[in-house]
Amino acid sequence: MNNKELASLMFPNIDKDINYYEEKYPKRNLPEGAVVTRFAPSPTGFVHMGSLRTAFIAKKIATDTKGVFYLRIEDTDEKRSIENGIQGIIDDFKDFNFEIDEGRICETEEKGNYGPYLQSERKEIYQTFAKYLVENDLAYPCFATEEELNEIRKNQETKKERIGFYGRYARSRNLSFTEIEEKIKNNKKFVTRLKSPGDFNKKITCKDLVKGKIEFPENDLDIVLLKSDGIPTYHFAHLVDDYLMRTTHILRGDEWLSSLPIHVQLFQIFRFPTPKYCHVAPVNKKDGESIRKLSKRKDPEAALSFYLEKGIPINAVYLYLMTTANSNFEGWLDQNKNLGLENFKFDFKKMSASGSLFDLDKLLNISKNYISRLTATEVYQKVLDWSFTYDKHFYELLKKYPDYSIEIFNIERMQKKPRKDFSAWSDIKENIFYMYDELYNHEDVNFNLVNTSEKHKEIINLYINKYYDINDDKETWFRKIKELAIEVGYAPEMNLYKENPNQYLGNIADVSNILRISLTTKITTPDLYEIMKLLGKDKLQERFTKICV
Repeated sequence: MNNKELASLMFPNIDKDINYYEEKYPKRNLPEGAVVTRFAPSPTGFVHMGSLRTAFIAKKIATDTKGVFYLRIEDTDEKRSIENGIQGIIDDFKDFNFEIDEGRICETEEKGNYGPYLQSERKEIYQTFAKYLVENDLAYPCFATEEELNEIRKNQETKKERIGFYGRYARSRNLSFTEIEEKIKNNKKFVTRLKSPGDFNKKITCKDLVKGKIEFPENDLDIVLLKSDGIPTYHFAHLVDDYLMRTTHILRGDEWLSSLPIHVQLFQIFRFPTPKYCHVAPVNKKDGESIRKLSKRKDPEAALSFYLEKGIPINAVYLYLMTTANSNFEGWLDQNKNLGLENFKFDFKKMSASGSLFDLDKLLNISKNYISRLTATEVYQKVLDWSFTYDKHFYELLKKYPDYSIEIFNIERMQKKPRKDFSAWSDIKENIFYMYDELYNHEDVNFNLVNTSEKHKEIINLYINKYYDINDDKETWFRKIKELAIEVGYAPEMNLYKENPNQYLGNIADVSNILRISLTTKITTPDLYEIMKLLGKDKLQERFTKICV
């Protein structure tokens, strides 16, 4: 059979060869050791936390080496694609400040010189590479119907043989040119299959950057390269795109590990350099006594929208993801609290082969630490941005009182051990509502904690009429609280109370808490002196009077 004649019969409209595309997409002009990685989702739903983690690691290694990270959309499966799926992926990235070097930037636009970055626009390229395989007796048309394929499968199951299209089951391999020509002229549908040179009884060794050396049987399956409509399968598009886009490292979920022999074989058949592979274990979650994969259907924290709505800082999410990616990151972060992620170098050797357990509590703790290191002005701006979308009433208050709000956020912030009250922007309103009369006087505020006993009223009246002075510094203020405590029969020092508890009605902390709860309705707040100073005498008088009536 004349293979070139067969190739022309199968692909009559393909007039280019692979040399054309190799010249069009030359080797990238990058520094030695630069890594080219990609994120290649299908437009079948939102970007979830596991996908973001993989993309984040891929981008990190490219950035660390002055390489390239690009976004390629694998949209060849029309049945699974959803409306606005491409834009949804792009918007998810934008919402998380996740920038790409190349790739799709909206439904109709892209940036970079190695596109199209949308697989549905690369049909001619795939067919050119498939035609090359046919010309070299490495691919052939297969006319097997769905019924025939099902019959083969049932036969294999009955005989307890391997399932697949190989060996004597690959009947279309043996068709003559005349038979093929007749079928094509009669518009008989066909797929293009690989004529695999592999031997299942032989072993190949593949190296994974995390899992190490893995041994597989050679691939002997005549896999489908192009479907009957000329659209490539994942396996073939993966080869063509990653070669022409000059990808050096491929990070993907370890559900693709079993496909590695096929992909390595394809690169070897074309004599293309094989990229380095890193199969990333899934993000897991503890569910009762068992551990399962983080689920898009079951777990709200799997969706990126969860973090946006809650107001968990995006940078905190990335810090957490790095703790799941490299085991040495937490130690590095403890030693370099003021340095950004860009200063940490990712290391495949520090990545777990078994995956990571998603820990929302740990993420929130990282977020608390991150927020505590921001300036009050930064906190104000970020809460303002968040509340514009998720809490319009709070947004209007923040906008109305910018300087006052910044002063609130600055309480116990600029010190060696800053206060860590907030793990998300959504926490803030609940924690500081009492600083705004518009919120403090709202009907939903719970005043049940406020004690209106005569003794408490006496303490409040004495404080506001005798001891309070807006001009007092903190040391003077605290001394006066001690004097107030003595006057009402409370111990001015905690140790005095502990030594002789029966001699006192309580201790100085109790006096402070009576004032605190009366002003804020909360048991725990930031520094009471700072709160009083910001509220001012008029508001103190108003609130204390309300309690003492």
